[in-house]
Amino acid sequence: MTTSRRLADKKVGKFEKNITRRGSVPETSTKKGTSYPVGPVMLGFFVFVVIGSSLFQIIRTATSGGMA
Repeated sequence: MTTSRRLADKKVGKFEKNITRRGSVPETSTKKGTSYPVGPVMLGFFVFVVIGSSLFQIIRTATSGGMA
């Protein structure tokens, strides 16, 4: 058997083995729970800055007579 034939047979065998296990995913590979990319403190700070700056802009526009 040549080297390429041996490698091809190895790959086919691996593929055939995976076919029989299709659909039986272990429970540990699935994600459980909600994991946010940022923490709750950073999220709260971001909301505070966004809402605070918008309120500040509204108050500044209202006190300057609508012409900023």
